[in-house]
Amino acid sequence: MQFEEFQKMARLTREVIITEKIDGTNAQIGIRARAPHEDLPETAVAITDDLVIYAGSRTRWIQPGHDNFGFAAWVRDHAEELAQLGPGRHFGEWWGVGIQRGYGLSEKRFSLFNTIRWCAHDAEPQTFPTADPRVVKAQERAPACCSLVPVLYRGLFQTAMVDHMLDRLRAEGSLAAPGFMKPEGVVVFHTACGTAFKKTLEKDDQPKSKVA
Repeated sequence: MQFEEFQKMARLTREVIITEKIDGTNAQIGIRARAPHEDLPETAVAITDDLVIYAGSRTRWIQPGHDNFGFAAWVRDHAEELAQLGPGRHFGEWWGVGIQRGYGLSEKRFSLFNTIRWCAHDAEPQTFPTADPRVVKAQERAPACCSLVPVLYRGLFQTAMVDHMLDRLRAEGSLAAPGFMKPEGVVVFHTACGTAFKKTLEKDDQPKSKVA
């Protein structure tokens, strides 16, 4: 029997980032280096001089014509701008008109989840500590066509703070779409363990499969 070491446990009282949970559809943009003279792969949506760009739903790569609420077509049409994200997988929410709550919008938006790495294209990048206390990193500006999920709180984990932010959304409405008074809830990202947890304003005690 192969020996497996018990994994170290993260300390609970560490920094968390609480963001608004947006009710849309999960999406991702995959970007990799392009091989010399490589043509557009069948599963990709765009190609630049040095990058290949993919659009994904929660479960698969998608393309215009076999799309998920038009996300693949949007990625194709904004490929040059989205290339600024650089190689990697960039996860976010595709939301707005015609998707779930709609939020009273007349358009669709892509909001990146990683608020540690990214800030809005017109915002001043903030710095944040890393695991090495001698190293501090600065945020990068996201492409103008992307937004970010709104940050409600950043600080030490407190259950009371999670409840407070839910109360704030309940009273003030969505920060992602100001004026929309039926926000979904929050996502709590625990930085020490690298895990996200969600809590919704309605039917939080029920599995998603049973929420009407």
